[in-house]
Amino acid sequence: MAIASINPYDGTVLQTFTPLTDAELETKLALAVTAFATYRRWSLTQRAAGLYRLADALTQEREQWARLMTLEMGKPIQAALAEVDKCAWVCRYYAEWGADFLQDQAGPLERLPDGTVAQTWIRRQPLGPILAVMPWNFPFWQVFRCLAPALMAGNVVLLKHASNVPQCALAIEQLVTQAGFPTGAMQTLLIPGDRVASLVADPRIKAATLTGSEPTGMSLAAAAGRALKKTVLELGGSDPFIVLPSADLDAALATAVTARLLNNGQSCIAAKRLILHATIAPTFLPRLVERFQAVKMGNPLDAATELGPLATQAQRDELHRQVRQMLDAGAKCWCGGHIPPGPGYFYPPTVLSDLPPSARDIEFFGPVFLVYVVPDLDAAIQLANDSPFGLGASAWTRDPHEQERLLNDLECGSVFINGLVKSDPRLPFGGIKHSGYGRELGEFGLLEFVNLKTLWVKSS
Repeated sequence: MAIASINPYDGTVLQTFTPLTDAELETKLALAVTAFATYRRWSLTQRAAGLYRLADALTQEREQWARLMTLEMGKPIQAALAEVDKCAWVCRYYAEWGADFLQDQAGPLERLPDGTVAQTWIRRQPLGPILAVMPWNFPFWQVFRCLAPALMAGNVVLLKHASNVPQCALAIEQLVTQAGFPTGAMQTLLIPGDRVASLVADPRIKAATLTGSEPTGMSLAAAAGRALKKTVLELGGSDPFIVLPSADLDAALATAVTARLLNNGQSCIAAKRLILHATIAPTFLPRLVERFQAVKMGNPLDAATELGPLATQAQRDELHRQVRQMLDAGAKCWCGGHIPPGPGYFYPPTVLSDLPPSARDIEFFGPVFLVYVVPDLDAAIQLANDSPFGLGASAWTRDPHEQERLLNDLECGSVFINGLVKSDPRLPFGGIKHSGYGRELGEFGLLEFVNLKTLWVKSS
């Protein structure tokens, strides 16, 4: 079956691609091994220079890459431009700091019985070809946040991107080649998902990283476990957005709208569960509904558009099925909750309350906000943690005691107080529980796919 690039705004087929044959895939694997043999010898200065060139290539043609993302998966053009800029940022960050993260670390001196001394170090060396299985929702950023540290560490990358963004996948390979990295340092594999497990088993693949759904992550982890390969997984989320009475309610409201609708609501770290203190809920909730109803849906290439279509028809159909499931179980719909007429995979901003317990186990990957009302801080924390997910959390309060409780007691990979949950090249990013394991970004992300080699040398 062909791999198709489809414009979610109107359903037109932009381009189709033939999946790699077994022979073509074998050629790419062999090339990755050859490229690694060369690239691992590049100095840290050479690798950093390559990343600076890659950042420049992104910036110089940012409108082209942003338009491509918008056409393939429907994100508003302003968000796509910001995504290109963030990709350039992560390249420059590792170019600037990567050498510091990868320097040998001196260990203790050991004085031996014969009077000599042994010196010790920890050396950070690349592993080899890394398989990156990436999603469509941030078609450039998801790739670059694993690509930049992998290249800085001296690894090479084989990208199995989501099948609905093949043009983005090929564009990234083009950019890496254009930046002067060795041929094969980054290759796109146009293959269906059912060929990933056998690829993970190939001894030439040394590790794998995946961002995606729980089932996909479990499948990759199982395949990697059988092959004894290290993995980093960033999976789903049902992030809480907690608002308490002492908060700046205007700021919390404005951020809540952004936090739920960012990227057309298709983000793992989007705020998905709005948890309101009972004393503010009667005024906060109607204001949120009013803001949601005023959101401008339309052509994502129009700079004025705030909410574009969902990425695929299947994605929209699944979201609507989840909404209907909640309504059938007794939930209340404040706005949205229907498929609008006309072309494109649009879904309106939707607010649901009075939810059944099953809602906590579901990730609503689209512009649907689940609203809960709680009597106090303890109940807010308990409800926030009452989920199989643990990616991020945003909480709004100006009370220092409440802030400290939230920072300590929320069970997730990141907590933002009075701010929007977001990834940052300088800070580790990832989750716990069913949201995955391992970290991307920052120094910790760089070190996920290196060999921490202990060196011991007895002096003569």
